[in-house]
Amino acid sequence: MLPTPHNWPDTDVVIYDGQCSFCTKQVTKLQRWDGKNRLSFISLHDDFVTEHYPDLSHDEMMQAMYLVDQKGRRHRGAAALRVISRRLPRLWPLAILLHIPLTLPLWQWGYRQVARRRYRLSCDNGSCELHFNNTRQRSDSNSGT
Repeated sequence: MLPTPHNWPDTDVVIYDGQCSFCTKQVTKLQRWDGKNRLSFISLHDDFVTEHYPDLSHDEMMQAMYLVDQKGRRHRGAAALRVISRRLPRLWPLAILLHIPLTLPLWQWGYRQVARRRYRLSCDNGSCELHFNNTRQRSDSNSGT
């Protein structure tokens, strides 16, 4: 079970899509690599998120993972990965790459590509079809069909 902000209030909080098995697998890895309990994790679908972070909309959180640091700053997508990579020694080699000057837009683009396809990357819990249908409906309405 992942540590939550309820259990570990003095940590950076990773907000992720708990209905996405790909996302859940990734945060489970992060938790295993976090030997010093620097991070807690909560699904964007948990009521805790709307109560404590009302400035983050559901749509925004469905597009990218967020990290809320101990000072209350919000980090989104690849910027969140940058912070996480500095917190976890196992990810320090990644931190070096993520912090190359002027590359954040490239990392954000790559993050968006993975985030858009996350349900296709691992679909074993039945939630994918719902998201595929919603994506198709949005695409159809945007294309005028």
